[in-house]
Amino acid sequence: MCGFVTFFSNSSISEESKESLRDMRRIIKHRGPTQDGEYMDDHVYLGFKRLSILDLANGLQPFSYKDELEVVFNGEIYNYISLRNELINEGYEFKTKSEVEVIATLYSKLGDKFVEKLRGMFSFIIWDRKKNTLLGGRDPFGIKPFYYIENETGLYIASELKSFHMNPDSTYTEIDEEALHNYLTFQFVPEPNTLLKDVKVLKPGHIIKKELGKKHEIDCYYTIKFNPTPGSKDEKMEEIRKVLEDSVALHMQSEVPVASFLSGGIDSTVVTALAKKHMPDLKTFTIGFERKGYSEIDLAKESADKLGLENISKIISHEEFANELPKIIWHMDEPVADPAAIPLYFIAKEAAKHVTVILSGEGADEVFGGYTIYHEPNSLKMFDYVPGFMKKALKSGASLVPQGTKGKSFIERGCTPMVERYVGNAKIFLDNEKPEILKKCNSKYTIRKAMTDIYDRAEPYDPITKMQFVDFNTWLTGDILVKADRMTMAHALELRVPFLDKEVFRVASKLTPDEKINGHVTKYLLRESFKSELPFLTALDRKKLGYPVPIRLWLKDELYDWAMNIIKDSNADEYINKEVAMKLVEDHRKGPFDLSRKIWTILIFLIWHKIYIEKVTPFLELENKQ
Repeated sequence: MCGFVTFFSNSSISEESKESLRDMRRIIKHRGPTQDGEYMDDHVYLGFKRLSILDLANGLQPFSYKDELEVVFNGEIYNYISLRNELINEGYEFKTKSEVEVIATLYSKLGDKFVEKLRGMFSFIIWDRKKNTLLGGRDPFGIKPFYYIENETGLYIASELKSFHMNPDSTYTEIDEEALHNYLTFQFVPEPNTLLKDVKVLKPGHIIKKELGKKHEIDCYYTIKFNPTPGSKDEKMEEIRKVLEDSVALHMQSEVPVASFLSGGIDSTVVTALAKKHMPDLKTFTIGFERKGYSEIDLAKESADKLGLENISKIISHEEFANELPKIIWHMDEPVADPAAIPLYFIAKEAAKHVTVILSGEGADEVFGGYTIYHEPNSLKMFDYVPGFMKKALKSGASLVPQGTKGKSFIERGCTPMVERYVGNAKIFLDNEKPEILKKCNSKYTIRKAMTDIYDRAEPYDPITKMQFVDFNTWLTGDILVKADRMTMAHALELRVPFLDKEVFRVASKLTPDEKINGHVTKYLLRESFKSELPFLTALDRKKLGYPVPIRLWLKDELYDWAMNIIKDSNADEYINKEVAMKLVEDHRKGPFDLSRKIWTILIFLIWHKIYIEKVTPFLELENKQ
């Protein structure tokens, strides 16, 4: 919806600093082309870029409340109408119909605790002039971004990391070595860290507070908690239907056009079908590639036809893919080596020609148990009865078996503790592979070290729920939601995710393991809940593709030279062993093993390094001339 930049200075803000702060705001103009605003006093700067969705005429920001508060807010509060009505019944008066006035009024009534009342996706800043206190917060799932730096000059906060590079007092280019190790494992850097040593991310469900003359403090107001509870299947299905219908209805609130992304799977199909009830002429959008097996366009068109909706699709060539990649990585802020980010960028660009708000099915897999890997605890159950010493011997023996041999992976996974085996949907480089590719490899930065805290908090849960908890705290926040926000906001398109809603999660958190994974079926009870609601069932049983990208094939052929040139031309020799990287590309081309994800993870880091560390951004210079 929007973007903001904030600075809480430890001393009076100088004239020189003011212009740098404005540069920080200008660089995120893509997040809000509708309105440009700022507030400034001796110690605080609030800069804002607005994409108008609700109360187009009156929702200007920064928002001043009773000469006491200044507020900037990015996102949507889906229960703001009911909150506003409650406040009116208590005697509060409103001058606008905007969400930001509801936020300010709630804060004036409840203080820091007001954030617990909000249902939506958001990040916000409130400058309390009476208390000389700055309060910031982020939604429970981390849908909206929130970066910050505190140094000797004060506290800087921004919706996108690139803003910090526009100010000499907040520019940091030192790479965090532990974060780089973790990036090679996950294909992203898990929050609250970033690849830059001094830049942090406010974790989901947290608030940050700073008083004048003091360092910031961070507190948690919401945590993800599962509560598997046996109960009536029919009652649970009815509850799922009702809560999702309510969530989609709330997510449809808008004074500008709304559409939906549509693939061939259950998540976007359910969202689209429920959205159609509120907008019969809802447009849908789909992306695909020319390569056979790498497109969901036919499936999406079939679903759209059966729902009686228009479907607009786009096919991407490998040339478009490679040419736009540097700009895509610039928008991403950090290296996220998920190839699915690229088709998302292109379909968002297409959708933005027609609408301002788009619905999507992100989060359904984490909430309802949808990833195929969640079958693993059941398939490996036999190893629960194998003594530890035998597991050690079996794993040692399996390590001697050649890669690709049937049964090798099964034995290795079965004999490896979950805390070492499962780190989320992507596990790119193992610890023993990193010394070869990293110039500065440190053996203390292990996968187990990165995962220990998460698994400690997941201890009470069954294995499937443990995996969900891991994904909520790594994959969802570090990959899925980062690419969803950046790739859509790159085109001033607001993406909304009805599955990532506090009430939807409350209902889904009660599902038992067999209500999530039942035999070979994932998201079992979600599928069962909507069989009678949809006029067709085929989409519910299709294998999930999720924006498949043919990088495995392209790196062998069309993009082979492109990839080799990126490695050769890189100036990141301090971090990456280029000879090893080029050998990976060559070995992938020759086969038989698929090394594309390892190669892609390296390539994305090298391009990111070129843009954010070496400061090579010709695509931006060209754009500014147009």
